[in-house]
Amino acid sequence: MAYKHRDEAPGIHHITCRGNNKRSIFEDDHDRRRFLLQLGRIARRYGWKLHAYCLMRNHYHLVIEIDERGMSKGFCELNTGYACSYNKRHGRVNHLFGKRYWSGRLEDDASFLNTCRYVMRNPVRAGLVGDPAAWRWSSYRATIGLALADVPLASDELLGSFGHQRPTAITRFRDFVSRRV
Repeated sequence: MAYKHRDEAPGIHHITCRGNNKRSIFEDDHDRRRFLLQLGRIARRYGWKLHAYCLMRNHYHLVIEIDERGMSKGFCELNTGYACSYNKRHGRVNHLFGKRYWSGRLEDDASFLNTCRYVMRNPVRAGLVGDPAAWRWSSYRATIGLALADVPLASDELLGSFGHQRPTAITRFRDFVSRRV
């Protein structure tokens, strides 16, 4: 059965990809750093703007803005390259990821903001931390200024939805993310 064509129209998209049979795709911080390094290189190559991300044990989420270059080639490079390095490092073979990555286009500001909150609250919903700021492997800490970004982030664009003054925008964004939906 053929895959349905992706919506690769320029705009903002939510992407997620899960390990094969829901198995782990990140064993340790070395794996996570390697993934983010590769993500940053590919984002620059394809002109992606990264608004939010979260790395979990067996999947990842990204909120990216793409231009006319699309995303398929970039995700082929990202997932294939990461899987090859992961397999080599951990002495394994065969598929690391299950199905191809899932993507959904975010059509309006509300969808964009709610998806960013969903992505950053993922470790809280999974019961791994009580506060998104406690999860090292998401863009939340960098967005609110608690850490340097691991990848180039368009956090000013995200925070711009919450005010023109950075301190006020950060406070409003933190309040928005802390609300359970």
